[in-house]
Amino acid sequence: MESWDVVIIGSGPAALRAAIASSDAGTKPIVIDSGSIGSATGAAPVSGIAISFDEVDSTTHRDDTILLGGESSDKSVIARICGKGIDVLAQLENWGLVLQRRDGGLPFASAGSGHTRPRLVGCGDSTSREVTRILEEQVMKRGIVRRTDLQTLSLVMDNKQVRGITVLNSQSGEVFAIQAKAIILATEGYQGLWSDLSEGPGIGAALAASAGIKLQGMSNIPKHQLTVRGTNLHLPIDILSVGGRYRTESGQDIALGENTTDEGCVLDLRSLESDAQIWYAQTIRRVEERTGLDPLSDVIPLTETVAFTLGGAPVDDRGRVTFKSETMWFTGLYAAGRSANTGMHGEGYLSGNLQLEDLVTGEAAGSDAGKWSQTVQFGGSEKISKELTRTSKKIDKYYSSNGPSVGEISKKISVIAKNMGSINESTLSVIKELKNTQIGLTDESKAMNTELLRAIQINAAFSILESAATN
Repeated sequence: MESWDVVIIGSGPAALRAAIASSDAGTKPIVIDSGSIGSATGAAPVSGIAISFDEVDSTTHRDDTILLGGESSDKSVIARICGKGIDVLAQLENWGLVLQRRDGGLPFASAGSGHTRPRLVGCGDSTSREVTRILEEQVMKRGIVRRTDLQTLSLVMDNKQVRGITVLNSQSGEVFAIQAKAIILATEGYQGLWSDLSEGPGIGAALAASAGIKLQGMSNIPKHQLTVRGTNLHLPIDILSVGGRYRTESGQDIALGENTTDEGCVLDLRSLESDAQIWYAQTIRRVEERTGLDPLSDVIPLTETVAFTLGGAPVDDRGRVTFKSETMWFTGLYAAGRSANTGMHGEGYLSGNLQLEDLVTGEAAGSDAGKWSQTVQFGGSEKISKELTRTSKKIDKYYSSNGPSVGEISKKISVIAKNMGSINESTLSVIKELKNTQIGLTDESKAMNTELLRAIQINAAFSILESAATN
């Protein structure tokens, strides 16, 4: 059986940062993901990174986050993560991140809704891509092993202690197990529930929920106002600080989230600063390709969408997944980024904190997992073998079932997700019924069966919906 000290599930900034920290702590981790290397660079560029680099300290950033998050946010967590901002930025720059800068050489800071002063720094509309690229380079420099096209099926737990995982090799169709001392869940969010599961099935959160972990923070579903109407194209809010204007269709300038009329909203880039056109060239090109509009002469129709999510497995300041009000932890299990709920975000989300939290929690989880895994031995091989048998049979059932198709169930998930904030007992019963429905496949091939992968993602989505309904 294949064995690794630390297994990291994911491919984005949180997962890569965890791998780097784990390696630096003295272990040889492995990063596994269902996609290909570099696929995470296409993540939605919703904003830059919130950093208090131009302030005396991070106190105001902390206060802005608390004010927007309300009583449901954790003030100590907010203070800790906001306080890490300068170190995060310095590390990225040291590794080669090229930031958008202003006259004098300091990083350019964009304003954002809820921020009392400009503090969103980054690389224009390429922040997500460039940060991921920089982290991938550091992963390669350390010789960290990465395996792609591996869909994680389940966590193997033994009396609240992690023992390993079961995975599906989508290229060959083989189901096998990996033994591990520590596992870090650091996958994408579950925003795909509202649109298409390929945009984020929330595998990390679903794995935790399926293992009996009560997810937290699921009731806070932030909306991104700068999504091009009729598409899944999300635009960065930073563009509003360089000449972009958020307006009603009648031409009235308004702040994000303040449209109280029945009018639609548009993004007006006709006054975009000339220097900014370089940093937002990707946005201009994407809009042209998807809509046929010229953003420098036409206004862009917008809609609100769920572009990212915040809830997940509850974690402490070391990234350990906890229970009993954080007094105990699921031994060997960690979560970071969109798979975790730190308490950073409450009733309202402050732009830029998403990216900062990904990097801070990834480093914390990787560092602690790397150190802790050197103090324990492998175990639970019998448990792993039993779980492998169970998951293998579960995969085989897809091929023998005449149940509803992937498309049919996907549509029902989307309808339920749109009412996630008000799921009642009746809806919960529907979720449970759908979860117990065996999906049938039209594609009988074992290798590269994308329909099978979608069926697995659908089952993961049910675990998230169930958890949200009881949150």
